[in-house]
Amino acid sequence: MRVCFRSSIQPALIDEYKRRHAAVWPEMLRALKDAGWNNYSLFLAGDGLLVGYVECDDFDAVRARMALTDVNARWQAEMATLFENTGQAPDEGFQVLEEVFNLDGQLAAAGSH
Repeated sequence: MRVCFRSSIQPALIDEYKRRHAAVWPEMLRALKDAGWNNYSLFLAGDGLLVGYVECDDFDAVRARMALTDVNARWQAEMATLFENTGQAPDEGFQVLEEVFNLDGQLAAAGSH
C-alpha cells in the first residue's frame, strides 16, 4: 500500500530538521527498512509543512514494528523538539491523507498503459 501523511515542523527549526535528516543514523535507516518502510521519502515546505510518503504492507503494522525498536525511541526523542506539536512523539502525530487519484490505477481500470 502507498501512504501519504503530513505533519508540521516549527518554521524557525527547518534548517536543523534538514541537517539532521541529511545524516540519519545508519541504525535508524536499517530499522526502518527491516520494519517494512519502503520507498520512504519526506518533503518539507518553507512554512514547516512536512509530507511523507511510504510504501508498506500495512501502515499500522510498520509503525508498530518501529515502536518496538530502541533506535526509534531515541530518534523520536531527538526530533520531538523540532515539531509544532511537542506534546507527542513525532511519529504519533502523522495525519494520514486520503489518496484520491492514482495514474496507474486509473490506467489499469481503463485497460490502458
